[in-house]
Amino acid sequence: MSHLAKRFARALLTAIVASAALGSQFAAALEVGDKAPDFSLAASDGSTYSLSQFLDEKPVVIAFFPKAFTGG
Repeated sequence: MSHLAKRFARALLTAIVASAALGSQFAAALEVGDKAPDFSLAASDGSTYSLSQFLDEKPVVIAFFPKAFTGG
């Protein structure tokens, strides 16, 4: 399998997993000032965290690095 085909397959798999994880949340667009819906994400430390764990306790920042550690 070519390098380009592998990258495409990886991107497609990521999109499928993300859409399955978010489910119906794609249906409703958020407006400025809306509260974020609860979600869970896997962290780089191997744990899974959800937004509800931090509500009213501390600010939450989500950092997304789409090309981190991919060599591309």
